[in-house]
Amino acid sequence: MAIDAHRHIGVVSEPRVVLVERGLLRFFAKATGETNPIYFDVEAARSAGHPDILAPPTYVFSLQLSAPAKAGDVFDPVGGLGVDMARVLHGEEAFAYHHPIHAGDQLELVTTTTDIYDRKGGALQFVVQETRVTNGAGAVCVEARQVTVVRNG
Repeated sequence: MAIDAHRHIGVVSEPRVVLVERGLLRFFAKATGETNPIYFDVEAARSAGHPDILAPPTYVFSLQLSAPAKAGDVFDPVGGLGVDMARVLHGEEAFAYHHPIHAGDQLELVTTTTDIYDRKGGALQFVVQETRVTNGAGAVCVEARQVTVVRNG
């Protein structure tokens, strides 16, 4: 079933607050092949000028997964688009970094569905969502863009 673009474009999620945990940062860094000690060791991070271990660059993607939105979520059948996960392909993701993220940071995520468009006569729909991540001081840390491909045929 096709997604009603007019109904969903422009939907802004509720703010979701996430605490960046040291253990999860280390796990993510290891899983992505990081070897720099600033991603694992507090003292190494502090020696490099950070208050705690640093989040690896694409960590924001997993933060988004750990705090799904109610309004506008691709999978939520009530407040979101209600897409069956079996129909989903990962399209792309992009990040604009403005401020580093560290263990112990409390972040707020707000996601906006900015576009939904068709290809192949509607057999594929592309859902574009942008997430703004701010820290407790109100500074924008990351602006993330994710494209989800939905197979309709």
